[in-house]
Amino acid sequence: MPVPIAQMYTVASYLLRQKLRGRKRYPLVLMLEPLYRCNLACAGCGKIQYPKEILRRHLSVEECMRAVDECGAPIVSLPGGEPLLHPQIGAIVAGLVERKKYVYLCTNALLLEEKLDLFRPSRYLSFSVHLDGLEEEHDAAVCRKGTWRTARQAIQAALARGFRVTTNSTFFLGADPERVRAHFDDTMALGVEGMMVSPGYSYDKAPDQDHFLERERTHELFRQVFHGGRRSWRFNQSPLFLEFLAGARDYDCTPWGNPTYSVFGWSRPCYLMQDGYAHSFAELLEETRWQEYGPKSGNPKCRNCMVHSGFEPSAVDHAFSSPRGMLAMLRATLFGPRIPEPSRKQLALAPARPAADEGPARGAVREATPEALREAFEYRGHVTLELAGGGSAEGYVANLREKDLELWTKGDEGVRSVPRADVRRVVFSGRDTAAGAGYEAWLRKRASAGGEGRAEP
Repeated sequence: MPVPIAQMYTVASYLLRQKLRGRKRYPLVLMLEPLYRCNLACAGCGKIQYPKEILRRHLSVEECMRAVDECGAPIVSLPGGEPLLHPQIGAIVAGLVERKKYVYLCTNALLLEEKLDLFRPSRYLSFSVHLDGLEEEHDAAVCRKGTWRTARQAIQAALARGFRVTTNSTFFLGADPERVRAHFDDTMALGVEGMMVSPGYSYDKAPDQDHFLERERTHELFRQVFHGGRRSWRFNQSPLFLEFLAGARDYDCTPWGNPTYSVFGWSRPCYLMQDGYAHSFAELLEETRWQEYGPKSGNPKCRNCMVHSGFEPSAVDHAFSSPRGMLAMLRATLFGPRIPEPSRKQLALAPARPAADEGPARGAVREATPEALREAFEYRGHVTLELAGGGSAEGYVANLREKDLELWTKGDEGVRSVPRADVRRVVFSGRDTAAGAGYEAWLRKRASAGGEGRAEP
């Protein structure tokens, strides 16, 4: 059984309480991002492209505990960035375990073996190690050779010390179904508790935009992977979500099921799409226009998304919403998920994408229209706001709200709230650290140097 019975009971009891209270929206897993800094620069991720003063920041232990208490979810995932880079990660995990939260510390495992002494084995703690396939595929995905071997060694060390260990794998266009199946066999042979899988999300700031799966390709890939799968494979996920990946079920996104808290606040609407931030969990639930997100909303950014952080809560909610849903989950748990017959055809390549709009160039000047303020919010660099009365403010626009914006001032002097009505012009005064050509050149330079040091543009 991939999930301990005590954890299953805790989660099931929590879900039933939400249903009895008639709550339409409730959290299942809190995605607690203690920092954005990382020691890898993966081509499919844009989390490390913030200005340096953002990458230097991290949540305090107190901020983490406050977010956990405010949210109330029974499970806490610690992604990033790389959480093991946090100077107080041991204290954060200890605080979560003390609260009897089930913790999944998501890590690339490069530092795991040397950091094991910071933690104590507990039924509440699991290391969720990032493995994107066999050695060739994984090292290519994270843009550094040798990471697959390091991760496997760290997994074995953690298991030998009595820790719970799971894995999480993201698959992109070009994944070979037979190689994915071999990866599952290899991972199970390591002795991990279970595996988590997800298709890659076409994150706007990801350097590599050409290898994200579209919806039909996602269905076909997972049909070819799962059909006739081995009973020895254990997934740390709802079997109904696996049926969704293979196209046997159709769910809409429930992003409130996996809310995200970071140095900026509560992310709207989800872990991957940063469309502004709320100052409290209650504000996130009550004031976010949820109808504008998810594939069925028509939002083009959500059209092809099938990521577990948005759709696994949908599958879990379905299982606990009716006797029929519960029976479907029990059947899939006992006998395996129902997987449609795959076509067995080779997955077609994606059509060529149009050149990405990299946004305003450094030095560009815009009148403070709503569109220009949106550009400033999406710009991964410093802007200078020219204000009414002749003043100015320079920094990173971390949040854009209806009446004001929040500026992390240059030089790390603090966060300043600026009324939108006071902004006259926007000058894009800093370098956009996510701009395509420049960031790709930085990636190549870093890869040629062996990828050593902290991943900061």
